[in-house]
Amino acid sequence: MIIRAPFVVDRYGNATTERDWASATRTTVRRVSVQPEQSTEDDGDRPAVTSGLRLITRRGVDIDLIPGDRVVAMGRLLETDGDVARWVVGGRHHHSEARLKEVNG
Repeated sequence: MIIRAPFVVDRYGNATTERDWASATRTTVRRVSVQPEQSTEDDGDRPAVTSGLRLITRRGVDIDLIPGDRVVAMGRLLETDGDVARWVVGGRHHHSEARLKEVNG
């Protein structure tokens, strides 16, 4: 499931970088694969573990994700990490891949 929240608009009508998660929309995307990537640990002043995952669509399926969107997969709330990679073969869209991350701590 993809969760997208609109950007908060300030009193002058300008969009900010903050998101209004109370007004978020949810879109269900079926038959995708979510695979583990790498995880890192930060044991500085505030210990944290960042887990990376990769979402891969099936052939011919594109996904509409932008940085900052959230994804619910395998019972976990993940955040997109960068832009979606759209693979093209023979001039036609083949599949899409998106990097996801989860930060704990």
